[in-house]
Amino acid sequence: MNPEKKKLNIFIIEDDKFFLDTYALKFSKSGYAVNYASSGDEALKRLHEGFSPDILLVDNIMPGLTGLDLITIIRKENIVPNATIIMLTNQNAPSDIDTARSLKVDGYIVKAMAVPSEVVIEVAKIYAERTAQSHS
Repeated sequence: MNPEKKKLNIFIIEDDKFFLDTYALKFSKSGYAVNYASSGDEALKRLHEGFSPDILLVDNIMPGLTGLDLITIIRKENIVPNATIIMLTNQNAPSDIDTARSLKVDGYIVKAMAVPSEVVIEVAKIYAERTAQSHS
């Protein structure tokens, strides 16, 4: 097996079970190793315990820590500095997008604007672009 072709580990942080199940299935069928948390608090606990995914797919509106709160902590504590972080949310207010950009997220996808198969394609594209930038 080509070591360059390892399964990418995606961490889906989403409190809506329907969306979580849908995205987990799509990413799994596309060859990703899928992990998930149903809240920002649960995700932060797993990251503090040493879990280090390649990609974080983060919803914003969740009970407890919001996605933006979670990313703020991740950046402040420099947890998973090499991970690609992508917002996947229905929040598309300019203030939310600006806040996410200020936190240096690698991508921002609005759920209502993309079907799950398009999300998988967009995530792969964002990951490839970020990886190419970090190796140049």
